[in-house]
Amino acid sequence: MSRFFLNERESLVNDAIEGVMLSSPYANLVRLDIDPAIRVIARSDWDKSRVAVISGGGAGHEPAHVGFVGKGMLTAAVCGDLFASPSVDAVLNAIVAVTGDRGCLLVVKNYTGDRLNFGLAAEKARSRGLKVEMVIVGDDIALPKNNQPRGIGGTVLVHKIAGHAAEQGRSLGEVKAAAQNACDNIFSLGVALRGCSLPEGEDDESRIHDGQVELGPGIHGEPGASILKTRNSATIVDEIVKRLCKKAGKTARLAVMVNNLGGTSELEMGMIVAEIARSPLHAQIDFLIGPATMVSSLDMKGFSLSVIRLDDAMTEALQACVQAPGWRQLVPFAPALTRKAQAVRDNLEVKPSANAKTASVVKKITGTLISLKSALNALDAKVGDGDTGTTFALGARDIAKLLDEKKLPLNDPGALLALVGERLATVMGGSSGVLMSIFFTAAGQKLAKGDGVADALLAGLAQMKRYGGAQPGDRTLIDALQPALEAMKKHDLNAAARAAQKGADATAQMKKANAGRSSYIGSDKLTGVNDPGAVAVAEVFAALAKGQNVGAKE
Repeated sequence: MSRFFLNERESLVNDAIEGVMLSSPYANLVRLDIDPAIRVIARSDWDKSRVAVISGGGAGHEPAHVGFVGKGMLTAAVCGDLFASPSVDAVLNAIVAVTGDRGCLLVVKNYTGDRLNFGLAAEKARSRGLKVEMVIVGDDIALPKNNQPRGIGGTVLVHKIAGHAAEQGRSLGEVKAAAQNACDNIFSLGVALRGCSLPEGEDDESRIHDGQVELGPGIHGEPGASILKTRNSATIVDEIVKRLCKKAGKTARLAVMVNNLGGTSELEMGMIVAEIARSPLHAQIDFLIGPATMVSSLDMKGFSLSVIRLDDAMTEALQACVQAPGWRQLVPFAPALTRKAQAVRDNLEVKPSANAKTASVVKKITGTLISLKSALNALDAKVGDGDTGTTFALGARDIAKLLDEKKLPLNDPGALLALVGERLATVMGGSSGVLMSIFFTAAGQKLAKGDGVADALLAGLAQMKRYGGAQPGDRTLIDALQPALEAMKKHDLNAAARAAQKGADATAQMKKANAGRSSYIGSDKLTGVNDPGAVAVAEVFAALAKGQNVGAKE
């Protein structure tokens, strides 16, 4: 099934163009009223006194190409249908409409349809007495031995450099030379872990297998040139950088454009930039462009990197201000800054101590939670945001590290729980960390006053319920934790484990969650799925009971 917002397929591209025009902060775009089948967007302030720069191609690559029309970049963009080249007539009409005595330059991506349609339109325009030149962008290095490399994300950089030359009033020959120089010094490579969604089409979910990515996919949804059997961001960036460095050379000064292919989150794009900063390429980078969506492939889950070898003229051209909504200003590349700041904490002072039995319990609890990370995340993905396992594992790893470093007050239960409460609030984050911190902190205070373990933990649970607002039956970890702790009052861990499991299983039949992110999920999504927090509690008590039984037999 297609994942695509859609009204009428026939009006999709026209509607999208209208939306760009309405939202442009420069209010400098106009659609030429020629024919309903011809989509030409031009600068409204154009007076034909300079060389015109025209580009275009199929829709689906937004903000290319309309997003780069404006002062300092494109004079006009010719828009085809989705992933389809504009017609010869559309290109010819664009040339005639915006070209004066100075002539025009066509910037064309290296695809057969674009080359043919733009090329024939150029010939027809010349027969009308117009001066027309053309450059073909082939920046894709996915297939090193291909004599016809595709034009992909780096095309935008050619728009920028050619547009700057034209804005400076240079001749057609000079504008073409600047654009060709850019074409000769730009190299790009993309990667994707999911293809794009097509309107009224079936998504191909099986093409890219779990744990793999395609290296060198096309911007029209074409499969990649090769497969990488990893989704590790550092490994992927290193592979792309290695290939880009081979083409650009290891001494060239570079600007790097980090392009979102349409469906990658801002969080991931920021991470990609950080990986680039840690890669061997970092010493050659003078400027970053992005991360941003510049040339997309609808909603393809992926990104591309483009590098351009810089000289003074190209640096000036790339830094010049423009009035095109899709362009992102260059950012000088420099290390991320840090500044020492004093940490503000409660500064709980504890004295480490040894207790073999307590150490065994801590090790059993933390080990269980760490091992459950993937299983809990999978459960939470069905009813929440998919991070319960990660969150619990973060806290467990921190406590396990302190245990290994012999920094826990194992022989002082009250101090131990107080320290656990403080650390969980720091390392777990979100509401889970705070709630578990409340639980252990309150329980630690009761233990310090001489209460038994079960009573102290129940007191901690009461405080958790007070501040968190959840009660038994609300489909949370409390549904497993409360009956387990009540059973513990009888000093029977086996009974506690059974009670926890029964409580966790009961959450699968609860049709409404009244706390946490599951409270925003419909009952049809909840039924049959155990609450991940309750499962974590049940697994911990099961592990403790098993450990006790093994110890008793020994």
